[in-house]
Amino acid sequence: MGNPITIVMYHYVRELEHSRFPDIKGLTVQQFRGQVEYMQRFYTFVTVEQVFASLKNKGGGLPQNAAMLTFDDGYIDHFTNVFPILDEKGIQGCFFPIGKAVSEHRVLDVNKVHFVLASVSDKMEIVSLIFSLLDELRPAYGFESNEHYYQTYAQATRYDPPEVVFIKKILQKGLSEGPRTELTNRLFSKYVGLDEAAFARELYMNADQIRCMAKAGMYISSHGYEHRWLDTVPPEEQQTEIESSLRFLRALGCDLQQWSFNYPYGAHNESLLSALRASGARLGFTTKVGIADLDSEDPLLLSRLNTNDLPKDNNADANEWTLKVI
Repeated sequence: MGNPITIVMYHYVRELEHSRFPDIKGLTVQQFRGQVEYMQRFYTFVTVEQVFASLKNKGGGLPQNAAMLTFDDGYIDHFTNVFPILDEKGIQGCFFPIGKAVSEHRVLDVNKVHFVLASVSDKMEIVSLIFSLLDELRPAYGFESNEHYYQTYAQATRYDPPEVVFIKKILQKGLSEGPRTELTNRLFSKYVGLDEAAFARELYMNADQIRCMAKAGMYISSHGYEHRWLDTVPPEEQQTEIESSLRFLRALGCDLQQWSFNYPYGAHNESLLSALRASGARLGFTTKVGIADLDSEDPLLLSRLNTNDLPKDNNADANEWTLKVI
């Protein structure tokens, strides 16, 4: 019978057509409101505290069609656009800001890639520049051929064409950390061209905004400190990432008796899971697509749906959507 819960993952929620980057991949505020109202028709929103209680009682306790909303990366969108809607409707959201972005005013590499892509209509132009940079840096780093990387990573997904997947993968994981950061910074400088600290202050929530949401009943927890691929670093660096993130949350006044971890990029391995258990993490949120089940899934490996898996119209037919997801 199980103990299912539908957990939905969000990132950007903004008035796209009125922003400096209308091509960023996200929801409009109207679409987000429509999804929330759609879910209110067919689901019962629960709090993360109810999920903890259900786990403590070893199953049960959640209502039928339970649902929870999660928001990754700590964008200012979440304070200005998401929080007012959730507060109005009495729904708890689970928010996962990143320490380095908030405390050090640094733009995460993953976000630099997003805004580079949103700045250039012809994505093959970016591919060509990446090839040129690889050629320039190949003697220092011993890169494979450009053709090798393109054939390896340019595989279309349900969200992106092959050239966009190539750009994301080569800049997010296809190269080692040093050279991919160098490439990303050079692309960001060329195509976005804004001061990084100023851009970070515009892009992410600040500490007072996070505290405000927590005081209003929103749940705040860990998405790591630097948003790294934690399945690619040694255990001691995984532990440092966890500890740095917890210090950041402690400074915000967050409840660390019941904290959760939202895996950057969805990446995890056994050493990270062991470190999280030893550090007291209660829940872990992955990017595996599916309906979570508190009875059958490891609480540290909960499945989620992407916002794109839900209709953007609150008049959508529930049966049609359910068939699509399953």
